[in-house]
Amino acid sequence: MENGKILIKMNYKLKKISGDASFREFYRVKKNNKTSIIVFAKKEQYKNLIVYSVVNKILNSHNILSPKLIKNYYKDNMIEITDLGDNSFYDYIKNKKNKLKDYKKLIELIIKLQKIKLKNIYHFGKKKIKFSKYSLNNLHKESDLFFDWYLKFLIKNKNLGKIKKILRKELNNIYKKLYFKNNCFTHRDFHASNIMMTKKRLSLIDSQDAIIGNPLYDVASLIDDVRIKIPKNLQDNLFKHYIQKSKFRAKDQSYLKNDFDILSVQRNLKILGIFVRLYKRDRKLNYLKYLPYTWSLIERRMRNPIFNKLNILFKKHLPLKKLKKVKI
Repeated sequence: MENGKILIKMNYKLKKISGDASFREFYRVKKNNKTSIIVFAKKEQYKNLIVYSVVNKILNSHNILSPKLIKNYYKDNMIEITDLGDNSFYDYIKNKKNKLKDYKKLIELIIKLQKIKLKNIYHFGKKKIKFSKYSLNNLHKESDLFFDWYLKFLIKNKNLGKIKKILRKELNNIYKKLYFKNNCFTHRDFHASNIMMTKKRLSLIDSQDAIIGNPLYDVASLIDDVRIKIPKNLQDNLFKHYIQKSKFRAKDQSYLKNDFDILSVQRNLKILGIFVRLYKRDRKLNYLKYLPYTWSLIERRMRNPIFNKLNILFKKHLPLKKLKKVKI
């Protein structure tokens, strides 16, 4: 760790803990029999340290347990935050037979998040933080990772640029069919590994990418989580639970399903690209095991007639059997 000297001066006992898919490093530190977490950001310090601190403060102010800022060492590319423990919802739920009751609580947590009314501007010292909306450009920028990393490294085709242009055009048509406005707090990475079980209470981490987005985004992120296989009947029950608890109108249900499917496909195309990028660029091999299930989720959601043309274009332009075998 480049800035370990400052921690040594503080008489901290350091223990590196497992990180995530970002440029951050996490250290559990012990002092006076109390533990805390040091977040060290190699890159994107503004987002990973400042925005993260602001979002956590917002969440805590709405009684959603998140890490609290203890000390700001922004000039040294790190912050110290409260320790929410090691027990993730993923660890808690993965071997549990009856998952519905626990997962319903996560759906209700999403609804609670969506009730947060964000201000136009937040302050962190002299810095101003403004949350943007999940624009059409954002959607494309993310799903472009599928073309620029997943396809680029799995198939050798001199016409890849032309294929990207054709598929991107149809994705654009699909994204424009999103019905619900970007009008609610969206965590943007809401899945079982980013929810902690802290003294039997749900807590939320990894919130630095929060944005004002579509209400179905976090729902799709949870239900179509690529890291944990959820049976189809459980997925369907959770979606119904969201509709019931969020009190959408009955006539909105078909729009809700369309938006869910569109955002699930968009997110998981992005994830295919990110996981290959983590392997190729960062030598993180662990994420490759999730690729086949990610494909199966994409296929399931693309059964929606809204994807009819994209399905035809996929079959015409992509060697799908080769792509799904994921031999890198």
